[in-house]
Amino acid sequence: MAEYHIAFRADATSQIGTGHFMRCLTLADALRQRGAQIRFVSRGLPVHLRDMLAAKGMEFVPLNSDVVEAPLDDLAHSKWLETSQAQDARGTVEALGDRKWDWLVVDHYALDVRWERAMRGFVEGIMAIDDLADRQHDCDVLLDQNYYADMQTRYVGKVPERCRLLLGPRYALLREEFWRVREQVKPRTGEVRRILVFFGGVDADNYTGLAIQALTGIANQGMHVDVVIGVQHPYREQIQQACAAQGYACHIQTSRMAELMAAADLAIGAGGSASWERCCLGLPALLVALADNQVDIAKELDSIGAGIYIGTKETANSLTFQRAIRDLSGMPDRIAMISQCAFSLVDGIGAGRVCQELGAR
Repeated sequence: MAEYHIAFRADATSQIGTGHFMRCLTLADALRQRGAQIRFVSRGLPVHLRDMLAAKGMEFVPLNSDVVEAPLDDLAHSKWLETSQAQDARGTVEALGDRKWDWLVVDHYALDVRWERAMRGFVEGIMAIDDLADRQHDCDVLLDQNYYADMQTRYVGKVPERCRLLLGPRYALLREEFWRVREQVKPRTGEVRRILVFFGGVDADNYTGLAIQALTGIANQGMHVDVVIGVQHPYREQIQQACAAQGYACHIQTSRMAELMAAADLAIGAGGSASWERCCLGLPALLVALADNQVDIAKELDSIGAGIYIGTKETANSLTFQRAIRDLSGMPDRIAMISQCAFSLVDGIGAGRVCQELGAR
């Protein structure tokens, strides 16, 4: 795929989290392996994520973070953009103006049909990554990797008729390490000897700390606990100290996530994109919805038996965690069934399927 140019528009901040950026990076990685030239356009991207792009040989252009020309737009997440869609579009056009782009991939809840139309004259095709279905899009491909009972009807009337819909975990954007490790994963027996705690790359409300607190006193002496946090976690020092006090392993910005998930018998975490990583490796999970868009995902996984939903960030606390862990530890058959259901839901090669849809073989 010679001289194939693909641009990405995604942000990662303490408010947005890192999930949107990381799933774009996963797709970009897969495309680059197939010969594509990649450029990311972002506002306020943390230094460690910029370094990640540089290490992978991907271009990066920052958008202006200082100038707010007009009032924010009327979308539920407009504040995430920190400017108007019109101004963001002008900045993005400038960032991409040196060449023609085969595809522009946009993953941002604060951008909709107005922004996409403004980009039409500068790119051959537009792919929108979404999971809210709360706004109009002008895109040629729409990807929603999540599982919903109404999956086939969520975007009716919200995208052009010509738009190709890539829906469900079949298209989950997982790094190559997950499908490679999946080949060696053993079905869970139901015995909980190793627990993995991971609430995403930011976890601004420190649910990691709550999970550690819940595990203190109820984890068996022979139980191993792995705690994973991002390098920018706001309570990093406290979590490291708590892990040291309890004898838990603390992993910061680890590159071994697939390995840790494969080794665990039970996970405690958020109901976001990490859900598909856990499912790919058959890892049963206690799910907390840390954002509105995670509620439906967590509930749907619970309803089909691929996870256990224990509440939102407003209702879940250390006692909720303790009760759920105790209950589940006494039901090995249920853990084994959850593991099998989750494993059957995601095969780990969704990124490759999306690459094919974008013309990258």
